[in-house]
Amino acid sequence: MDLFPLARPALRFIEPERAHRLTIAALKTGLGPRQRKADPASLAVDLFGLHFSNPVGIAAGFDKNGEVPDAMLAMGMGFAEVGTVTPRPQAGNPRPRVFRLEAERAIVNRLGFNNEGHGALKRRLEARRGRKGIVGVNIGANKDAADRVADYEAGIAAFENLASYFTVNISSPNTPGLRALQSRGELEGLIARVLKARKTAVPILLKIAPDLTASELADIAAVALDMKLDGLIVSNTTIQREGLVSGPHAHEVGGLSGRPLFALSTQVLRDVYRLTDGKIPIVGVGGIADGADAYAKIRAGASLVQLYSALTYEGPALVARIKRDLAEALARDGFMRIADAVGVDARGG
Repeated sequence: MDLFPLARPALRFIEPERAHRLTIAALKTGLGPRQRKADPASLAVDLFGLHFSNPVGIAAGFDKNGEVPDAMLAMGMGFAEVGTVTPRPQAGNPRPRVFRLEAERAIVNRLGFNNEGHGALKRRLEARRGRKGIVGVNIGANKDAADRVADYEAGIAAFENLASYFTVNISSPNTPGLRALQSRGELEGLIARVLKARKTAVPILLKIAPDLTASELADIAAVALDMKLDGLIVSNTTIQREGLVSGPHAHEVGGLSGRPLFALSTQVLRDVYRLTDGKIPIVGVGGIADGADAYAKIRAGASLVQLYSALTYEGPALVARIKRDLAEALARDGFMRIADAVGVDARGG
């Protein structure tokens, strides 16, 4: 039974963070929609040694504590990413800390890695062991950690036998100083220690910010190539506010996601694809609101895409629409599969 089309209008009148908790609670009781038909063969993606039935996933931040990954997969997502999770539980920043920008179909958040910690997530992932579906774990560092890199190492150790892949999140704007880990010297040290902590072949991806300079992007691309990272996620939320309609929450401190992020994050994606010569798989995230957006990310260089903010406004039916439109776009342009379309615009094709 899917009550979301009826409930969604009411949720818009509830404080955003509370509305989100109600959504998670509903999904835990099985009220979410379920995909009935198999995905078209053209949408399948083989990447990182994993088989994705389609390229559309739920981004980190939606399910911080790993409460509903199976509900998201049942909805028709090709994969689910849980987290960001830190070694110790932390409350995050003071509330209110999530704000809707209705005119822009956007969200500003300054949550600050609020989560229940490694222990709670580990228990939930152990309970779903043996179930089908790709579930990645997005790992972060506690705000007060004396050695933040050690927190990432701890994340690898905690979930290596439970995660389909890891995302190393050093790009949230809501933990002071975290984005400094994206500088070349810091990043090389971080990646070296994280890769050393890995004992198996579980893929490790790096999630980067959209607010980097051209030289910073070039450094990240070089490090990713040199150190043989498995993939990149482009991008996290932005601290920029250019072009926003003036409103009560337009200039709240925090990361901006949703529609206004699309152009910036897609340009960064295109740049990273070119800088890495298409040799490192990229997950495109930021402002995707329909199938055309998802297809644009793929043509810019993404092999997979992720959603979050648009679901707040469009509801879970958006997933099926995006997949339908992607399949139609591939057929229209003469591509047999997603991989054929990856980067064609970035290459000038």
